[in-house]
Order: sequence, then structure tokens, then C-alpha cells
Amino acid sequence: MPGHGHSHGHRTAKSRLRHLLTPHSHDSADRVDSALETSKRGVRTLIWSFAALFVTAVAQLVLVLITGSVALLGDTIHNFADALTALPLGIAFLLGRRAATRRYTYGLGRAEDLAGVLVVLLIAASAFLAGYESVQRLLDPRPVQHLWVVAAAGVIGFAGNELVARYRITVGREIGSAALVADGLHARTDGFTSLAVVLGAAGVAFGFPMADPIIGLAITVAILFVLRDAAKEVFRRLMDAVDPADVDRAERAAAEVPGVLGTRDLRMRWIGHSLRAELAVSVEAGLTVTEAHRLAHRVEARLREVLPRLAEAVVHTEPVNAHEIVNG
Repeated sequence: MPGHGHSHGHRTAKSRLRHLLTPHSHDSADRVDSALETSKRGVRTLIWSFAALFVTAVAQLVLVLITGSVALLGDTIHNFADALTALPLGIAFLLGRRAATRRYTYGLGRAEDLAGVLVVLLIAASAFLAGYESVQRLLDPRPVQHLWVVAAAGVIGFAGNELVARYRITVGREIGSAALVADGLHARTDGFTSLAVVLGAAGVAFGFPMADPIIGLAITVAILFVLRDAAKEVFRRLMDAVDPADVDRAERAAAEVPGVLGTRDLRMRWIGHSLRAELAVSVEAGLTVTEAHRLAHRVEARLREVLPRLAEAVVHTEPVNAHEIVNG
């Protein structure tokens, strides 16, 4: 059964000129350049978001030492953990830029999925620590001082997290990184837990001192919900799950290419933030090898139009006789 895959060499000066004039070409060099630029954007995003969250968490920690608020402590711990998630993701993006080898023939894009596991573990650790401190404060109540400072710290936490969330989500969607989008949504949830700190301070101000550790427990519960969603997303990615809508879109696009008589066995998987596909298309039995190759190339080009994050598609061409088409 004939197959098709693209494996072109390094670009010459002529091919570079052709690339400039036809920016929608689909050779392997274009895919490598795109992957490198994608990883660079991911790393830049993580560096700036790490800096923003770290500064936010440090500012909150100083205010925790002044006020003694356990709710604020829980939020601060979570913000530190959220900042630290940038480290494994950053390492994964850097590893993903390494070229494929004879041993790692698909490259090291899977490192991004493994980084997702570390992110889940960090979230779990922050939930445990925040919950432990809240329970301890319930058993051994302590006064919360400088309530206006606690409230201000909550606002600072919300602002810092929302800024990071918008940045991570925007870039993550543009480069097709589910891990980066999930981390952005995580930061957005952290922002709302920071606002919960303000509610705790208000409760204490109105004569309900237990409001502070209770809000701390509420933050712990919120972190657990984030943990559940993050774990589900990472598990799906590790198990090669894709959006069924993308599968439908790819099947329709391939079937619409002139010369394609049918499609079957479409498989897709994510490797890091790049999507790869494999499918078989039925073609007329009278096609030459060259014609079948060109048709497979057109199918891949069409798939890349409807799936922007598609890095590569392996298209198998299967000859079908005219009477088989009619009877089928």
C-alpha cells in the first residue's frame, strides 16, 4: 500500500526566496521554523509570567508576616506554586526545540506533557499546605491584624494573577499549547481566590474572627477543583486525546480534495503543542505513483489549512477500481 510523508532537506537560497514569496508552503523546514518560534514565544511568556507571579507572591508574603492572616497565607502559597509551574513548562519548551534523533525520532515534544504532571503535583502540594495551615488556625485561633493590609494584599493577588492569566491564555491559544492555556486558567482561578481573602478580612472586621481560616479552607477547596481539571487535561493529553471536532473537520477537509474518493483510519495525536495526523485516502487505481504523491501532498496541505497546529500528516493512498467505487 503506497504511503506518503514529506521529508525534504535543508533550504537553499532559492527555497528561502520561494518561502518569502509563498508563505503558505508546507515543507519540513517551514514546520521546524514554526515550531522553534512557537517554543520561543512559550518560553518568553513563561519568563514574564513567572516574574509577575513571583513579585506578587513575595509582596503578599511580606504582608502575611505583618498581618498573620492564614487566608492570605494560603493564597500566597498558591501563588508561589503557580509561579513555580513555569519552571517545568519552560524546561519542556526548551527540550521540545531539540531536533529529532535516531533514538527520539519524534523529538522531545512529549516533555511538555510530562511537565503537565509536575504542574498537577505542585497544585496538589499547594492544596495540602493551604488546607493544613487553615485547619491549624481553626484549632488554634490567632488574631488577624491590619485588616486593610490583608484586603489590599487580596487585591494585589487578583491583579497579578489576572494579568498573568490573560497573557498565558492568549499566547497558549495562539501557539496551540494546552498546558499553557490550562496554566493560564489556573492563574485566573487564583485571582478569584485572592478576592476571597478580601471577604475573609471583611468578616473579621465585622466581628467574625473565624472568617479568616474558613476562607482559607474555601481557598483550599478552590485549589482542589483546579487540581481536578488540570489532572483531567493532563491525563487526556498523555492518553493521546484530541478534540472530536478537529477529527470531523479533518475528515471533511480531506474528502473535499479533488481526486479523493474516500477517507478512513484518521488518527491524530498531540506531541507537545504540535498536532500530528495519519490517514488513508482512496484514489483511482489508474493514478501513477507521482500523481498519487501529488494528491497526498494536496491532502496534507488542506489539512494544515483547517488545523493550524498540524505539524505533519502522513497520507496513505489506496488504489480503488471504478467498479469498487460504484458497489461501495
